[in-house]
Amino acid sequence: MRNRTIFVLSLALLLLISGCATTGRTVEVPFHGKPVPWTSLELNNDPDNFQFAIVSDRAGGERPGVFQSAMGKLNLMQPEFVMSIGDLTEGSKTDVAEMSRQWQEFRDIVGVLEMPFFLVPGNHDIRTSVMAEEWRRQWGPSYYHFRYRDVLFLCLNTEDPPPTHMSDAQIAYMQKALDENADAKWTLVFMHKPLWEFTTEDTGWNRFEPLLKGRNYTVISGHRHNYSKAHRDGHSYFVLATTGGSSKLRGLQEGEFDHIVWVTMTKKGPRIANLLLEGILDEDLK
Repeated sequence: MRNRTIFVLSLALLLLISGCATTGRTVEVPFHGKPVPWTSLELNNDPDNFQFAIVSDRAGGERPGVFQSAMGKLNLMQPEFVMSIGDLTEGSKTDVAEMSRQWQEFRDIVGVLEMPFFLVPGNHDIRTSVMAEEWRRQWGPSYYHFRYRDVLFLCLNTEDPPPTHMSDAQIAYMQKALDENADAKWTLVFMHKPLWEFTTEDTGWNRFEPLLKGRNYTVISGHRHNYSKAHRDGHSYFVLATTGGSSKLRGLQEGEFDHIVWVTMTKKGPRIANLLLEGILDEDLK
């Protein structure tokens, strides 16, 4: 009797899961015939796709209120989570109390989000040993990785140590993460400084970048406060503009604007949409 009960419960659970997996994926129409007032009933709702957002530099000459406004707009758009590429605070080279105050201010700002926020350090966050220690106290590791829906996310620290460098320990960590996730369908690399542009310095990039060879990957960075896109060996490398950091805001042609990047991960890789903050309005046009 006990085995029969377990079987019935297991079957019921299986049917429930199966039902949940298909709920909302088809359209039921009350009639069949032609012509019909729609183009197709094959909805664009691949269960393997997902959406997340990226915010860029808040600091480095912060314009107050812009980053805060972006948080409200993120809640309006409802991504699954939010990534960053550093310069989240203005920082202070040695004043720990001021660092702590700024991080508390940052926590209060992102605390309104209805989804997770993943941090990446920038030079304004972690450019001295004192700042690096405060980061560890506040947030733990300054570089890390995670995997979601067969996509590997690598979050780098380009101030390891300052200025503009990846340590051997960090590169070894990333190599291990890549080796352990060799079957990931795509790899996304998040970093503050676009190290591939620092060609006259030994930043460690020439030792890290080859680790990505043979993989599907995309690199996203910031720091320049100026939007650009490059292709290296067939892969896309982005430098984002700002989400509140200093900018002359001369517009698209100059790559100077405040934005949120909306990413839809598909089987063919990330689909990137740049959403200007001024164009994201709620139902009251605010």
